[in-house]
Amino acid sequence: MRIEKNIIKAKFIYRPNRFQAFADIDGEETMVHVPNTGRCREILIPGTTVVLREETNENRKTKYDIIAGYKDEKMISIDSLLPNKVVEEALLENKIEDLKQFITIEREKTYGNSRFDFKLTDKEKNIYYLEVKGVTLEEEGVAMFPDAPTDRGRKHLLELISVKENIGGAGVLFLIQMEDVKCFRPNDIMDKHFGDALRKAHDNGVDVFAYNCKVEENYICMLKKIPVLL
Repeated sequence: MRIEKNIIKAKFIYRPNRFQAFADIDGEETMVHVPNTGRCREILIPGTTVVLREETNENRKTKYDIIAGYKDEKMISIDSLLPNKVVEEALLENKIEDLKQFITIEREKTYGNSRFDFKLTDKEKNIYYLEVKGVTLEEEGVAMFPDAPTDRGRKHLLELISVKENIGGAGVLFLIQMEDVKCFRPNDIMDKHFGDALRKAHDNGVDVFAYNCKVEENYICMLKKIPVLL
């Protein structure tokens, strides 16, 4: 998918809280919005180059969103709103081989106590719930999730087990918001409970997918399936 809004580069300065940061735009320290509640500490480092998307809403406190950052030469997308859009585009274009049979795609559907990102239905009215997690953390070619403890994410995984048992189809897709990675694994050092829940979900028949992305300053799309190490 192409980002149609104006894109500029800046130098990251610091991040005082989850939602705000300051960047050097043409020599001026400017407050910008961070559309990601994760830590992103290995990306948002003082002096690093970041990619900003200009917003046109006059009621906003900030004119720009940080949508990506450079880690050495690697560009990593950090906009947490993009993964669902990228996965929806891939589903519509039948890029996810394991889910090509589903012809109806619905967003933000509730099952039990959880709201999942997608509800998919095939010609025989079989239903499949899919949860999407955006991944921005990478170390030595290994992509990992989460980069901060996530009780909500753990609960989603346990609810997917219930979906699998009662509905028949359930999966979680980790969208790695960068290109050059070798594999994906849960970040047990950061959140062992999430890792245990992911392994339990897998053992109970929940599909676990990981796909990387082609990322450019004004473009992002799903690229290919990546091995998952549990």
